[in-house]
Amino acid sequence: MRAATGAAMIAVAASALWAGGIWFWLLCIAGAIVMLGEWADLVGASASQKRIAQFSLSVPLATIAPASLIIEVHYFFTLGLLFGAAFFAVIVTRHRNLAAGLLYCGLPVLALVFLRRQDYGIVFTLWALALVWACDIGAYFSGRTIGGPKLMPTISPNKTWAGLIGGVFAASLFGIVMHYQYGLPWRMTLATPVLAVMAQAGDLFESWLKRRAGVKDSGSILPGHGGVLDRLDGLVPVAPIAAILLILPRFYT
Repeated sequence: MRAATGAAMIAVAASALWAGGIWFWLLCIAGAIVMLGEWADLVGASASQKRIAQFSLSVPLATIAPASLIIEVHYFFTLGLLFGAAFFAVIVTRHRNLAAGLLYCGLPVLALVFLRRQDYGIVFTLWALALVWACDIGAYFSGRTIGGPKLMPTISPNKTWAGLIGGVFAASLFGIVMHYQYGLPWRMTLATPVLAVMAQAGDLFESWLKRRAGVKDSGSILPGHGGVLDRLDGLVPVAPIAAILLILPRFYT
């Protein structure tokens, strides 16, 4: 079941990434809304508070729909709306942790849509997504094979230092392949090991949230995998940094 679900997720993500446009946007939006629902459960929000937060998040993310996006400045407009939605949610629900979830779930979606719509956007987006996958795969196999000292046993008992190193190595190797095969810029290639560490940090943060909430998984929507947050936690810090790396040279030209 776990393997079948994983294969289906990869197929859906790859198809949407290749198609781009409204299909990639729809997949990102659906993922963000489900992620926020799982976040709300982890932080102890009520059903009504969860709905308010999800409706609040849908407003800024609607502004980056293919039909509404005209010029690039809209991304900054959407970023402002996202912070405004978080402020609205904290005022209405009086739940600061729930409002933080709007940024946690909204920023990576905004970043991914931005990456995909650039020239060679499929390369940049594939890099951001697949370096996280490569890190997870490398960490799993090196951790299982080598074992050794635990990384943070009080938060995630199964993670080891060997897993972290193996994950960073696998992601770095993937970044080098992307550079030589598809022209990934050097600044992104060299940043890949750092982003792999950030992906592991995102995983540990979500593990801490689950431990605090007293649950094993963030949800049950994905058979054999748990919730959407369980699969995308490493991407949350990676996607915004990847977008920043892409636009950084524009501030010097």
